[in-house]
Amino acid sequence: MSKPVTWLDRRALWGLGVALGVVLALSGWFYDSVSGDLADERRQREATLVANALGASLSGADAEAAAERIGRWKAALPRLDSALVVAGRELVASTRPEDAAPRPLQREEKPLFDLATVLRSAGETNVGEGGVRKKTVQIDDRGDGVVTVTVPYVVDGQFEGIVQARVRDAGPGRVSPGGGWALGLGLLAGALVVGFFLRVNPQRRFDIARGVAIFALLALAIGFQQQRLGQMAEAAAASDLDISKFQAAAAAAYSRTGAAPLAPGAASPWDTDAYGRPLNRIAGDGSVLPRAAAAGPDPLTRFLERSFWGINLVGVALLLFFLQGYATRTATALRDHADAYAYVAPAMIGMLVLVFFPFFYGIGLAFTDTTLFNESAPFRERWIGFDNFVQILGDFNIVTQSAEGTVVNYQNFYWTLMMTVIWTVTNVTVGVTFGFILAMALNTEGLRGKWLYRILLILPWAIPNYITALVWRGMFHPQFGVINQVLQMFGLAPVRWFDGVVSAFMTGLITNGWLSFPFMMVVILGALQSIPRDMYEAAEVEGATKWQQLRSITLPLLRPTLVPAIMLSVVWTFNMFNIIFLVSGGEPGGANEILITKAYKIAFEQYQYAYAAAYSTVIFIILLVYGYFQTRMTRATESY
Repeated sequence: MSKPVTWLDRRALWGLGVALGVVLALSGWFYDSVSGDLADERRQREATLVANALGASLSGADAEAAAERIGRWKAALPRLDSALVVAGRELVASTRPEDAAPRPLQREEKPLFDLATVLRSAGETNVGEGGVRKKTVQIDDRGDGVVTVTVPYVVDGQFEGIVQARVRDAGPGRVSPGGGWALGLGLLAGALVVGFFLRVNPQRRFDIARGVAIFALLALAIGFQQQRLGQMAEAAAASDLDISKFQAAAAAAYSRTGAAPLAPGAASPWDTDAYGRPLNRIAGDGSVLPRAAAAGPDPLTRFLERSFWGINLVGVALLLFFLQGYATRTATALRDHADAYAYVAPAMIGMLVLVFFPFFYGIGLAFTDTTLFNESAPFRERWIGFDNFVQILGDFNIVTQSAEGTVVNYQNFYWTLMMTVIWTVTNVTVGVTFGFILAMALNTEGLRGKWLYRILLILPWAIPNYITALVWRGMFHPQFGVINQVLQMFGLAPVRWFDGVVSAFMTGLITNGWLSFPFMMVVILGALQSIPRDMYEAAEVEGATKWQQLRSITLPLLRPTLVPAIMLSVVWTFNMFNIIFLVSGGEPGGANEILITKAYKIAFEQYQYAYAAAYSTVIFIILLVYGYFQTRMTRATESY
């Protein structure tokens, strides 16, 4: 008699419970985070709007007129907590009762003077560069319900000081719940009904349990998430409505100061970001612009939706972890070897914090446009997907034609990759060749002073490589370097080592060759001494020459040691930062940069952190692919 079909067995129930709990917890956390961002955005946009409008109404006003106008603003907008105007070292006007204006700034008010200096410098920098690189609007939101926004105070087109407005928050709005639960429960009911009418072989009941568990997870998760997305869409619409009402109130207060009203259909110049760029979402009369509504869902809602799909993938992976039995095996291993895991736990935690977290954070950073100037912006605003990788890998402009002839773009990724490959191949070849020759020499029987030779030859490896790099850089100095001094002693002209692509490359090759041969020598020497002498004696009896012994005995027996050493040397040399950075510096014009030094300069000289992270991710992928295929082809990890 066949057993009845079990829709959800114990393993599936455990996995469904844990995975669903994780998915709902992560979804709720993301929703709360994005909701907080939406509230912050609304609060800051309203405060920025008021500050910009106040600054525009004061344009060209003297001290007396400025005091009168900010008084009108205070009376017209109850949420305007206070406003003040600073010009140079003087407080021109203020709505705070304790501030008797105009008067000189007090010692404790020096931050206002410093802030004016910062905004002046930012404006001059943007004008000088013909772009927008520095913030000209300072927003201070400490989460206490009051946002302080500082904008430039301009008189007759000239920067005179700052206008600072403190705006109180109106409080959160209400959001009605969405209807996503109905969709999720409907999907779950559909799965159960379809499963009920299926005729299932009892031997495959766990497959059905697995399918039902996955479908149940997705149905319940999607139901919860759709509800949250509905709430977020309503909250975003309510936020835009609140801002539009505030814009209308600000426009009315602006007109009371005698200024010309804004054009009704044009975008409000007051609704800007921290760089003074209009957001083009609200019109001057307070209406929501049609093109903003036609642009699709709110960016916050889109970000939340994409995040939910990622969370669902994590939930399915976690559920499969239980369904496939890995959770049971993991729990058994932890229970049976609890003492061993307790001993290695500190090291595992250290690796997690110091290695894996920075690694995955760097990969995540590669999918953003993070720079020095927007690193404090929310992650969702910096997310750009694969754009950095497309820009790096899609630029094939290595050689260009100009009036001066053919010009090589040394900043191109593929040029740098080519130089990195050449650098790696030549350095590994030099290190292995000289290391092998010296190891063979030191392995000679009866060699006198062998211990002394070993000490002398291992010294380059014992000295820190950055000290060696600085010493060799001094030796290659075009005027005072010892190498050019020796050349001149023999009647040769001195060489300007760092002015040519080939000569600068040779400086790094010689320096790194000096550093790399001792490692290879020690590894190969140890392997040579492990080869039984009887094999060479038998080969000599058979009449084998030295070359035949080398080819048939030495090299095959060296392979298990030599191949992993070469792989390690390739990885080291591929990322040999110190030699390139300290000896040639990538000169001339970046022609001798390798990928790792290029990534460093992009990050810490150009301050493009995300682009440098993408560069580093590409380096990791290249080395990962190399290590995989090298291991497969040479079977380096297999015993012989």
